[in-house]
Amino acid sequence: MARKISSIAPGWWDYTTLDNDLIRDAAALTPARMEGLSRPGFRVVFYDTLEEFYLAEALEYIHAWQQSTPDNPVGICGPIGPTEHLPLVARVINDLGLDLRSGHFWGMDEWVIDGKVVPPDHPLSFEKADRELCFNRIDESLRIPDSHLHFPGVEVGNYRRTWDSGIRCAVMQGGQGDVKHWAFNDPLPRTGDWKDNPPPPEEYRKLATRVVDLHPLTITQNARTSGGGNVSLVPTQAVTVGPVETWKSDKVSIWHAGFHDNPFGQRLTCLMISEGMADSAVPMSLLADHPNVQFNYFRGGIGNCDVEMH
Repeated sequence: MARKISSIAPGWWDYTTLDNDLIRDAAALTPARMEGLSRPGFRVVFYDTLEEFYLAEALEYIHAWQQSTPDNPVGICGPIGPTEHLPLVARVINDLGLDLRSGHFWGMDEWVIDGKVVPPDHPLSFEKADRELCFNRIDESLRIPDSHLHFPGVEVGNYRRTWDSGIRCAVMQGGQGDVKHWAFNDPLPRTGDWKDNPPPPEEYRKLATRVVDLHPLTITQNARTSGGGNVSLVPTQAVTVGPVETWKSDKVSIWHAGFHDNPFGQRLTCLMISEGMADSAVPMSLLADHPNVQFNYFRGGIGNCDVEMH
């Protein structure tokens, strides 16, 4: 039996195609009940202040790189969104004099325009943000060398090979978008084999780093968060790390500050992962099958799902 048609983009899969009972149950979750959704392999953590939230996010970078040695290199895969922790990473490294030259970093994704990744001088470039907010601020004597910074391109082979080169990814860190993605692992279009039902989780998990067409929700979200609402400014394609690489990471850590996804979305994926309800229309829910996932919430950003007219 075919699933519901999306109420957002009829040619795509997304969370509006889920069963109404699940949507209702997610919307009814209180923060206290969300805290109780931790289980083996899935931990829910709350922070009472944004300062504590972003410092904890920054320390994940530090703790990962501190495990690295020349003989046993360790890295972290990081997003753009949130970005507020990145200057804190550089400040902690410089202040403590931490030599992290054996460490590695994978950029999660990058915009694609006319078949090419945007250059680092593009105003929306993720590589530009990583370098300006973090890596260029680290003292040169402590800084991770350029050869250890792995940013994806449209020719994904070199990037993918770094994941199988003996470098351990201690943490893949990310946020959650309006369409319930991590990186740009968006729901797929409603076409071909997936016209009536979204791909099974085991099929979606076969996807590796690749160039993707972006769901309309992702485009509008990035216009809201990065372009002042100017949708025409946002590219419609990106290259993104895939589930294949995600499952090579020791841990997946998702940071919900309340600025990227909304109160309902923050509840929905928490419930689905806790209950093992993996559904590729909600890509984040596929992390229900990863052995070590942590959701981090700023308590003041959780909000509620009450109906309020404005």
